[in-house]
Amino acid sequence: MKIAIGADHAGYRLKDEIVPFLQSLGHEIEDLGCDCNQSVDYPDYAVPVAERVAEGKVDRGILICGTGIGMSIAANKVPGIRCALAHDMFSAKATREHNDTNVLALGERVVGPGLAQEIVRIWIETPFSNGERHVGRLNKVKQLEAANVVHP
Repeated sequence: MKIAIGADHAGYRLKDEIVPFLQSLGHEIEDLGCDCNQSVDYPDYAVPVAERVAEGKVDRGILICGTGIGMSIAANKVPGIRCALAHDMFSAKATREHNDTNVLALGERVVGPGLAQEIVRIWIETPFSNGERHVGRLNKVKQLEAANVVHP
């Protein structure tokens, strides 16, 4: 799987733990930064990762900031993105099975590297259930998204 990953200054250390972990599982990683503890703006990293996913240039995306909240808000502004914040293994699995998420947000200040790796592993390995009720709900989300897209 090809995965884009991005982090702000509050998430880059966890990103640097997750990248080699994903590579050890055989995934190709596009690291879109950041790589420093100097204050940066999370949308500047969330949007490029989300766009890569939405355009089909990568299979999935992972975003990391202090809490994961800002990254998930910014990523979900990109049409076609279903970004979920997960800080536990149950949520990581459910968000794939039920919501077919294509971007995962994590908070470095919330989860440690060991738990983050387990969350990522579960999220990567869990397929969408394709259950009728879940497909129907996702179609409703897609309709909402289409109705709210601003056309130039």
